[in-house]
Amino acid sequence: MATGLVPGRWCKKLQFKLRDGVTLLAGLQTLLALAITLMNVTGAWWGTGPFTEPVRIDVGGVQWLLLDGTSSLMFALVSFVGWVICRYSVRFLDGEPELGNYYRWTALTIGAVSLMALSGNLLLFIAAWALSSLGLHHLLLFYRERPAARRAAWNKFIASRTGDLCLLIAAVLIYLECQTLNFTPLFEQLAGTGSTISMSLMCGVWLLVIGAAIKTAQFPFHSWLPQTLETPTPVSALMHAGIVNAGGYLLIRTSPLVQLVPAALACLVLIGTLTVCIAATSMLAQNSVKKRLAYSTVAQMGFMMLQCGLGAFSAAMLHLLAHSFYKAYAFLSSGSVLEQKRALGRGPEPKQTVPVSSFKLLLTTGFVVLGFLAVLALFGINPATKPGGMLLGLVVCLALTGWLKQAWQTGDYLLVLRTACAAGGVCLLYCLAFLTIDRLVTPTPVTAFADPSLLMIGGPAVLVVLGFTSLLLLNDRLTLSRRPDWMNALYIHALNGFYVEAWFRQRLGHLLKQ
Repeated sequence: MATGLVPGRWCKKLQFKLRDGVTLLAGLQTLLALAITLMNVTGAWWGTGPFTEPVRIDVGGVQWLLLDGTSSLMFALVSFVGWVICRYSVRFLDGEPELGNYYRWTALTIGAVSLMALSGNLLLFIAAWALSSLGLHHLLLFYRERPAARRAAWNKFIASRTGDLCLLIAAVLIYLECQTLNFTPLFEQLAGTGSTISMSLMCGVWLLVIGAAIKTAQFPFHSWLPQTLETPTPVSALMHAGIVNAGGYLLIRTSPLVQLVPAALACLVLIGTLTVCIAATSMLAQNSVKKRLAYSTVAQMGFMMLQCGLGAFSAAMLHLLAHSFYKAYAFLSSGSVLEQKRALGRGPEPKQTVPVSSFKLLLTTGFVVLGFLAVLALFGINPATKPGGMLLGLVVCLALTGWLKQAWQTGDYLLVLRTACAAGGVCLLYCLAFLTIDRLVTPTPVTAFADPSLLMIGGPAVLVVLGFTSLLLLNDRLTLSRRPDWMNALYIHALNGFYVEAWFRQRLGHLLKQ
């Protein structure tokens, strides 16, 4: 993080030394993070090793570091993605006059996110997150002569500062009530909470959830993310894989606190589901590769917020890791999309879509449900006892059913069999990864006033089911040769992101004009 103090004129003179030094440090940090994570996994499964208990560093009454299973996973993710991006940028940005400044702000951003992952104090967490936002702001302005880059950077700046304000007020309210912001003593104090909590603590939790949602590009504060197309591809990869998901990590880190207000979690379910539906629909209408990936990130962050709202923090952590690795790869390989399309264009003509009968669809659905339940039983996972297990299991079954239906539409029975085997393998790998993450991400128990799952029986559960079922049906309609007229109208609205960005620009134009 000290690179942020290096003057810009020095960065231009020492750009190659700065590039090599930052890449080397990122590599060394990755080795350290992977070693710590491996020892944490060993301790979680076999109860041996130096990290069977969380490691804490307290200086001057502040818990500066909390190293446990949750923080080690996030630390390893940020370190590895940061190192890959530094290596990728060596050739991608070769010859750029601002190469030194790029590595200066990249090092600051990676260091700040790493500090955020390891911090054991809520105020330190918020400060590190704000510092990473500062570094990202300068990276988004890498091509500051482009008006679109300046507009996107300042849109993001306004949204982030709004989220920071919510988080700071939340920290003040929590401190006034609990007299500490250190995670370990805070959670231990909350473990003995009675049947009621004070209004200030409840407001603090609400602001914590709202601030995390705003900074994680949830509807309607998501419009800045699809605008960041003018930034270099490595910056997009770093932003989508290691920074935007920090809101989910905050909720996972403070899960013993946010569980005290089930109504806030139910609100998070509503926000997450709405974000998924709007962003996924907008993604289907986009022509730009990076814009499709940006809307995909918004939708995935909405699903992560949905998981947190259901209390499925282990599943949310697994989703955070899987999405980050996938999205980093997707952005860094986005330059080869045209070559892949040319290669596909020289291949055989695609087969006509074969209609799938109701019997086949019903048979596929039953096979998916029974197969998924069998895999869960094999690993001893009962979805009825896991937070949000039934709803998330339904989402998984819908996704696998849609996947198998696409295989049926080809008319190739061998492909159907291979797809079914692949779906089974995905379920096996997911369950194994989930059990590992669940052993590492074990929230401190607290006395909650109501089971969050009870709030999911009514409106939130219905919205989740309707939302994901509608997305499945919409995706199915896209495969038809003749589409209804309403889909053409929906396409126009989705292509424009349902005019959310235009609405903000109309009302906040004096702030967004750069």
